[in-house]
Amino acid sequence: MTAILFRQAATADIPDIQRVRHAVKENRLSDPALVPDNDVADYIHRRGRGWVAVINGRVEAFAIVSIMDKNVWALFVNPSFEAKGLGRQLHQLMMDWYFSQTDEDCWLSTDPQSRAAGFYRASGWKEAGTYGKGELKFILTSKDWQPQIP
Repeated sequence: MTAILFRQAATADIPDIQRVRHAVKENRLSDPALVPDNDVADYIHRRGRGWVAVINGRVEAFAIVSIMDKNVWALFVNPSFEAKGLGRQLHQLMMDWYFSQTDEDCWLSTDPQSRAAGFYRASGWKEAGTYGKGELKFILTSKDWQPQIP
C-alpha cells in the first residue's frame, strides 16, 4: 500500500466522508439523508473535530468526535481498506485530542454484533448498557485512555 496521510478533516472532505460512510457494510444508515453534509460540517468544525486517512489523494477512512456531546460521532473505514490499521490510528488521534481538551468521559454506541464492538473493547472502552434501538453503549474514561507518546 502507498503512503497514508492522516490529517484533520476539512469541509472539502465532506463528499469523500459521505462516500466512505455509505460504503461500509456494518452500521449502515437505513436512510443516508439522516446525516446531511451540514451535520458533518457542524461536527468537524463546531461540535468537535474530525480526522481523515488519505490514500492516493482520496479519503478512505474518517473519525469524528464531539466535545459538546461527549461522544464519538463516527469512525468508518472504506471496506477496501479494512484491517490495515486506519481505524486504529484514527481512533488514537481522535481520543488523544478529545482527552487533551477535557477529562470528561466519552461515550459511543454500536451494533452489539458488529466488529466495531470488539474493536472498542480491545481499545479500552467499557460496556455501559444499551442505547437507542438495541445498540451497545460504551464509555471511555480519561484514566482508562492510553495516549500515544509522540
